[in-house]
Amino acid sequence: MRVLHFADLVESPWRNGGGLTREVATAPVQEAGEFDWRVSIADVDRSGAFSAFPGVDRVITLLEGDGMVLTVDGVERTLRPHEPFAFAGESDTSCRLPGGPTRDLNVMTRRGRTTGELTVRELAGEPVELTGHAVAVVLDGSLRLQEPEAVPRPLAQFDSVVLGDGGQARLRGRGRVALVRITAS
Repeated sequence: MRVLHFADLVESPWRNGGGLTREVATAPVQEAGEFDWRVSIADVDRSGAFSAFPGVDRVITLLEGDGMVLTVDGVERTLRPHEPFAFAGESDTSCRLPGGPTRDLNVMTRRGRTTGELTVRELAGEPVELTGHAVAVVLDGSLRLQEPEAVPRPLAQFDSVVLGDGGQARLRGRGRVALVRITAS
């Protein structure tokens, strides 16, 4: 298990140069940019085209900002905060930012190798159990990570917990968390 603080994540330019992303987790790590799955947080400062990722299924979730209008293969979809939207990475995709810059969470999985599921949960004191291959990203509120046999650790907005196979942890507190489950196809 790894705890990643948002402030420590390194910014990287998009493939098409149209924005910046911070990689939360990827597997396997390869030099050529290939991956079976990847979770990242992107800052979108201007309208424009998305990078193409043939053979990759994508899920995007708006985290901050006044909305994003995503056009996927000619069909418009207005994204609202914390509502995941799935689309194919090879689709002709662009966005408009009617309310200015946004920040979003991206889950990408290589079709035929992995699948990903993203859900947003609101915690009101009850714990969320994390097991298996999972990534949890704090969206807001006051959450703590509770590991077996350890003192609970506070997590700030956009901090992440990354679990590998066999990992186990619990999130407690009040707020919202994005939960990503990765499974082999």
